[in-house]
Amino acid sequence: MTPPAGDLGLRERKKRARTDAIVDAAQRLVLERGLDAVTVEEIAEAAQISPRTFFNYFESKDDAVLGQGSFELSANTREAFAAGGPTGRLAADLEVLVRSLLSAFAGPGKHQGEQVMEILQLEPRLLGRHFAWFERHKTQVVALFERRHEAASLPADPEMCAMVVFVVTRAAMDDWARTGHEGDVGDHVPHVVGQLAAVLTS
Repeated sequence: MTPPAGDLGLRERKKRARTDAIVDAAQRLVLERGLDAVTVEEIAEAAQISPRTFFNYFESKDDAVLGQGSFELSANTREAFAAGGPTGRLAADLEVLVRSLLSAFAGPGKHQGEQVMEILQLEPRLLGRHFAWFERHKTQVVALFERRHEAASLPADPEMCAMVVFVVTRAAMDDWARTGHEGDVGDHVPHVVGQLAAVLTS
């Protein structure tokens, strides 16, 4: 049985609040003590969760500090997109895909993003973790476009299409941040897509 839309919204808000609490705790402790002096157990305690719950949100201490959680598209979303849907128009389906990614992973807030930059100055080795995280998720999205290409020819190669997804995802998060994180981040996707289309057709 599918939960009511209101319940899904509440669930996502609770998930977001807990994610923020973990990132806030991780960044605060690392800025106070340094990366090597902080453990997952200490981050979990500061965020008032168990270490086991921590790993439901982040794969490692480094990911929590960077605010980069794992995001997984639902099986229904993956299968519908790979089969050429849900609308059959790539631009519209891409918006659906980006919204699904954003609902699973909204990224760090503005203040957290600023602290990431400060921490990267102190701990430049974290850049390697960031690049590895990005490549892992990009590979998953590329594979999704490869499957769709088998069902219906794409206008560009799968890797280029995947890069568009990540550009739009990041731009939507930035647009959301500029509004003070009002409303749902996914509501900014059409605006971003419209701006991108205007740039490419000008």
